[in-house]
Amino acid sequence: MTLRVEAISTGYDQVQVLYDLSLEARPGEVLCLLGRNGAGKTTTLKAIMGLLPLQSGTIRLDGQIISTLPPHEVPRQGIAYVPQGRRLFKELTVAENIDVGLMTRGKSAATRERILTMFPRLRERLSQRAETLSGGEQQMLATARALCLEPSVLLLDEPTEGLQPSMIALITDTVRAMRDEGKAVILVEQRIETVLSLADRVAFIENGHSREVVETQTLRDDPSLLNKYVGI
Repeated sequence: MTLRVEAISTGYDQVQVLYDLSLEARPGEVLCLLGRNGAGKTTTLKAIMGLLPLQSGTIRLDGQIISTLPPHEVPRQGIAYVPQGRRLFKELTVAENIDVGLMTRGKSAATRERILTMFPRLRERLSQRAETLSGGEQQMLATARALCLEPSVLLLDEPTEGLQPSMIALITDTVRAMRDEGKAVILVEQRIETVLSLADRVAFIENGHSREVVETQTLRDDPSLLNKYVGI
């Protein structure tokens, strides 16, 4: 399914963050959002999930307007979100966190088994409370919980932040697998090497405005845009 964000404006209370921002995430691709801190990347993901009311603009999934839905209905449309900071139910066990994901769209034990096959370390820790997991394991669980929705669109906010290389490799392999299954993936990621290895296209956001969208190969050939929009 194609997700289209069409000229949205939103913010927090009296502080406007996004100004007529537009982007498109296509099936079978990873779209990375890049910009300086405070540019509006996380706000964009929150707006897609209905966590911030729009002042103007529209968000569509395969042509259907979803920006008028209450936040709890957005995941049921097949959009999964792994927020920065993971936002697990830390007092619940690994198994219970996974069950929450399964219940969101009424998925079965077969989905649970498929997810645990993807993340075998979680299978070993099903009875542990989420708060006792390492940072990498918590990121794994947050990603697994999101994938329990069997989403058509996956949003990830800084999924490799603070992780050791082996965990980064696992998360990036998972993102590639989702893309190869035909999912549309929107990724907020500040590790440039990860962006260049994962993204199909890169959308630059500056001060709440959507700027240039380029193929990743273009960025490899001419990294001047990184300096312009990210300061690298």
